[in-house]
Amino acid sequence: MAWTLPKGSPIFAPHFTAMQLKRIQEYFGQYQGYLKSRPAQTERLPIWESQRIFQDNWDMDTEDWPGMYDRSLQNSTTKRLWKREAYEPKRMMLELMRMQPDFTRHMFIDLFNEEKSLEGRASRFVYYCDMLLQEYKDNNPRSIDNNHYHDDNYQMVSLYLAFRYPDRYAYYEADAFRSMLEKLGSTQLPETNDLERYAKVTQTLYKMMAKEEGLLGLHQKRLQAGLYYTDESRLVVWDFCKFVAG
Repeated sequence: MAWTLPKGSPIFAPHFTAMQLKRIQEYFGQYQGYLKSRPAQTERLPIWESQRIFQDNWDMDTEDWPGMYDRSLQNSTTKRLWKREAYEPKRMMLELMRMQPDFTRHMFIDLFNEEKSLEGRASRFVYYCDMLLQEYKDNNPRSIDNNHYHDDNYQMVSLYLAFRYPDRYAYYEADAFRSMLEKLGSTQLPETNDLERYAKVTQTLYKMMAKEEGLLGLHQKRLQAGLYYTDESRLVVWDFCKFVAG
């Protein structure tokens, strides 16, 4: 299907060449082939289950703030999004929530305020986590915990945003994003974490995917109703990013 990139696309600057457009179309074709494969029916799909669970449980007005947070981040098969070797952002956020429930509630209210800039919200969230971590360490001098993990390439911050606003944000992995841009022919690769650029790129690529006949349909066929989040979600762009990055 022939289509053109929306004017002012953030992916390539200053111009989007025919070669780069052709490369994206080629990867879309390969991705459709992947979506029909056996591996595509299982790998990376658990994140859509966690997105559904978050949508079903997240409640900013709850009295049991830590309990609600804990219920919102669950999965029946894996905890890798928030717990793996030397990476435990969920556990540390629960510690901070128990210590300062009102302040951490304010942090999430600010993070989810779409009237403010994305970069500002993400940076403030990490700054607040830094403050609370210092307080936690002061209160628990024997604790070996010295990281809250929310500044680790903004992965966990992007997860909160992707789960709260599925039709606006996708999970962010800096290395995969950079690799995808390189393979798509971008000459301006991010040197540092660039969550705002990633958000713009995912929005643009999702619009392209929607115009690519059959692509989103193949993706939707993978999502079991009742288990996975099946409404519009930008996570499919993250999945495409991981596929391209290899």
